[in-house]
Amino acid sequence: MLVQRGKAPAAGEWAIPGGSVRLGESLRQAAEREMIEETNVRIEAGEVLWVFDSIHHGAEGRVQFHYVIVDMAADYISGTPRPGSDVKDCRWFLPEEIDSFDINAKTEEFLHSVVQFY
Repeated sequence: MLVQRGKAPAAGEWAIPGGSVRLGESLRQAAEREMIEETNVRIEAGEVLWVFDSIHHGAEGRVQFHYVIVDMAADYISGTPRPGSDVKDCRWFLPEEIDSFDINAKTEEFLHSVVQFY
């Protein structure tokens, strides 16, 4: 499942669903909540598979965004994909479709190198 981001810094790119962790919320709870908010799909979040920094600089070289991204394994529970909150679109992907879409570089690296999706 990938979502097409609707806001900066990755607007228009396809990436793994996710967002902020709320105060007092576990990482797994945040992943499960964000998935529902962004895709209408319920998951059970599992183990951490990959962690990386995503740092974006503005025209003057100043940091505008700094995210710590934690990609987790997950099991599908229920739901039909429907874009919500801050995404333009969401859908399941087949390996042969990846090259036809504007996939975020780190997401593509994760899918190829970490989980051998394609």
